Amino acid sequence: MKHFLIKYRFKNGSPEAWREQINGFISALEGDPELKGRITYRVTKERDGLDYYHLAGATDDQASKLLSGKDFFKRYAEATRSVAGGEVTVVPLEVIAETN
Repeated sequence: MKHFLIKYRFKNGSPEAWREQINGFISALEGDPELKGRITYRVTKERDGLDYYHLAGATDDQASKLLSGKDFFKRYAEATRSVAGGEVTVVPLEVIAETN
């Protein structure tokens, strides 16, 4: 499994509208027969702040490539850059240890 942390500060738009877009993206992921079960995605936010952290996982390189080619992903990535004022950081993560 490959893991990524996407982080940014929310700068533009309505937080409610952004949450709707996030939910739409997750619905598209779950509804895509090629990606179902191959991509995990969780969005978190600093409780009293504007910093967002998206945790993404892909079972393999092929799943990542499939996702990056999807129109719904391209639209969502562009929307993420927009709400972040163009400042988005993607950090590849390495799992050292985890619970079962």
